[in-house]
Amino acid sequence: MIIPQWPAPDNVKALATEREIFSGPEHSHCLGQSLPPYHSFNLGDHVDDLPSHVSANRQQLVSQAEGCDEIRWLQQIHGTECPDASLIANATPADASFTQISALACAVMTADCLPVLFCDLQGRQVAAAHAGWRGLANGVLVNALKTFTNNGIAMNQVIAWLGPAISQAAFEVGPDVKQAFNRFDDGQIWADDVCFIAGEGDRLQADLYRLARLQLEHLGVAGVYGDESYCTFSALVEKGEARFFSYRRQAITGRQASLIWLVGDR
Repeated sequence: MIIPQWPAPDNVKALATEREIFSGPEHSHCLGQSLPPYHSFNLGDHVDDLPSHVSANRQQLVSQAEGCDEIRWLQQIHGTECPDASLIANATPADASFTQISALACAVMTADCLPVLFCDLQGRQVAAAHAGWRGLANGVLVNALKTFTNNGIAMNQVIAWLGPAISQAAFEVGPDVKQAFNRFDDGQIWADDVCFIAGEGDRLQADLYRLARLQLEHLGVAGVYGDESYCTFSALVEKGEARFFSYRRQAITGRQASLIWLVGDR
């Protein structure tokens, strides 16, 4: 598992899973139950994996997440809603959630899209957002950050971590994707030429990480951490196998998760 390297308060915990999760001496025991093509720690219940395997993997994740009693799983729809995780049931249609309740994790599943985790520097609130290009263009990060300001937390007290996602070198898109970022209510264009590099014909290579950073910087967050060193499309483990699930690499595949939660009394 990946533990974010960022200056979060001690009562904020976060992690991102990988395609395989191991435990025991020399990490020799594989904890995942899913079989190929979902091998082995698939957490998505919408990809035609066996429900019993997904349930076992999700239960295993709770046991691995210290101080977490429950994970709020969403039905992700490439939208922009960010409800209170403590007030919704699992599988609520949304692409982000937030909470101020301890031991309840906000989670998003990905297989190339960008997971973004948030917390404030006093450890009062956390949030998680699923940011594919549609969500980024339509404001999912804006809505996630509004939950902080709506609860009296200033933007200059919020930090963000960008988790495993597809890198620019592997993310080919059409001109419609670039056009989607050239319109915002405040007139600000939250994309530059570096976000979209020319490829073959009219194709472009899109940088989800830079698109997210530009938005977050414009919105005034205190710091943005994480980078594209964890490319879901191309990252490998020592055995030469894929480190993450990637829809672009293999359409029938599983999902990893990024989650964040509070521990202890605030």
